[in-house]
Amino acid sequence: MYFKILNTASFKFGCWKTYARGLRSGSALQRCENLKGRSCLTLADFTSEEIKRLLWVSADLKHRIKHEKQYLPLLQGKSIAMIFEKRSTRTRMSTETGFALLGGHPCFLTTQDIHLGVNENCTDTARILSGLCDVILARVYNHATLEELDKDSSIPIINGLSHLYHPIQILADFLTLQEHYGSLTGLTVSWIGDGNNVLHSFMTTAPKLGVHLKVATPKGYEPERGIIEAAERLSKKHATQFVLTSDPMEAVCGSNVLVTDTWVSMGQEEEKKKRLVDFGGYQVTKETASVAQPDWTFLHCLPRKKEEVDDDVFYSSRSLVFPEAENRKWTIMGLLVSLLTDYSPHIPRIKF
Repeated sequence: MYFKILNTASFKFGCWKTYARGLRSGSALQRCENLKGRSCLTLADFTSEEIKRLLWVSADLKHRIKHEKQYLPLLQGKSIAMIFEKRSTRTRMSTETGFALLGGHPCFLTTQDIHLGVNENCTDTARILSGLCDVILARVYNHATLEELDKDSSIPIINGLSHLYHPIQILADFLTLQEHYGSLTGLTVSWIGDGNNVLHSFMTTAPKLGVHLKVATPKGYEPERGIIEAAERLSKKHATQFVLTSDPMEAVCGSNVLVTDTWVSMGQEEEKKKRLVDFGGYQVTKETASVAQPDWTFLHCLPRKKEEVDDDVFYSSRSLVFPEAENRKWTIMGLLVSLLTDYSPHIPRIKF
């Protein structure tokens, strides 16, 4: 029956994505953890086992390519369209070098090359690129842009960052923590800073990995209400702790991992003076970490500014920011291989 469906005339443009979406809720895809053909707009759409598989594939590729020096042309003959409305160092370099290392061809498109919704609407762009490449990564301002691309494309769409989520950053963060601690289950992560897209991705992912999350944001800078409610439901379902406060020391108390991010994101430059005042007392320092667990570590997705974290923490042996930045490459590779192939990891399943 499945073979017949695939060969009917109705199973043409866009039908595979509809079929895949149906499997998401129907668990056949989830049981076998096969992610081929899926999009990744947010890890909220992925189950616990699917996220773990993404991390396992990423760890496997890192081991085989970096440590065993194997050449794995898993994406040979494939191409990726990389749409960047917002500039980036890590997202561009990790995706370009990672896709090329796997034998594929990356195509970088800036706002000078493609004007989403201006010169050509998202629907037409999605359909055109679907016929020219195998996957699209888009780093955009508005999350709705990704949803529109996903609706009208017949190939996977990956969120390279939007105002709501930053899923590829969170995969790198959790691979880094798994490598450092040997396991994720039971860790406590403390977020000290803005209620932004990176935090939203932490909130919708951490409970699924058995990670407790404690969040401190200034009043008026809390994460979005709908995402708070989702995090509360997930924490209850997975028996993890979720705390939301405006006191950084309360959030850090007893934590294993301290995380912060920029206080002024791209597009918020006019708010800079006010934000710097409102975030007074939120800088991560050794004093902040004094109430954390003895094994505490620090993460920052970069680029970093000194008002967010001082040099004593940022350049200390506790800081994992540079392994975290490198893991952006291995996790985007793991995601791409998972969405575009039937690859199975060769190393034993990593401990979660």
